[in-house]
Amino acid sequence: MAGVSGCVKYSMFTFNFLFWLCGILILALAIWVRVSSDSQEVLNSTDLSSSSYVAVNILIAVGAIIMILGFLGCCGAIKESRCMLLLFFIGLLLILLLQVAAGILGAVFKSESDRIINETLRENTKLLSTTEESAKQFQQAMVEFQKEFKCCGLINGAADWGNNFQQYPNLCECLDTQRPCTNYNGKLVYQEPCISSIRDFLVKNLIIVIGIAFGLAVIEILGLVFSMVLYCQIGNK
Repeated sequence: MAGVSGCVKYSMFTFNFLFWLCGILILALAIWVRVSSDSQEVLNSTDLSSSSYVAVNILIAVGAIIMILGFLGCCGAIKESRCMLLLFFIGLLLILLLQVAAGILGAVFKSESDRIINETLRENTKLLSTTEESAKQFQQAMVEFQKEFKCCGLINGAADWGNNFQQYPNLCECLDTQRPCTNYNGKLVYQEPCISSIRDFLVKNLIIVIGIAFGLAVIEILGLVFSMVLYCQIGNK
């Protein structure tokens, strides 16, 4: 009868130990964001409240699941437990299938997501011209975004700021002569609205997310192969 390969066994243990550490890191960061007083101010802002809490809660769940799977994989490899290895295999396979399903849904509903982004930006345009305190944080974020990406407003340029245009010093001030500028209320400001920069920013980040997801998928497939090889070797002892 064939024995259990030490190389496969300890490779499986090392893989899952790193997997377990990643789970701890994700869980710790997510819990810190959830309970931190500074983060609470951001999470409780009017626009981001519900969606931000959902995102943080999902991260907590993901971190916990990765920890459990890493534990099952480590113990299953060291103790040569077929039951633990099978549970690890099933759990990792479900995660991989969910990732594939999310990718397919993202591709199918791409046009719908573009529409939602456009509607969200149009709604947020109203926050630039309001004087409510709840909108101040969003306005400050937009001021910094405009400086970095050399644009002004969200959709209609400087006009999106309404009466708030005079409230912020040097708002949209056109300092780059290579960019198109226009005169607004006696000030030279960037002519291009920020909606195109935001779209480009989202696309670039989406590419990063897709790259990370692809990398995770490769790691998960390796984990599936290691666990099944070890599972079969234990059964043949």
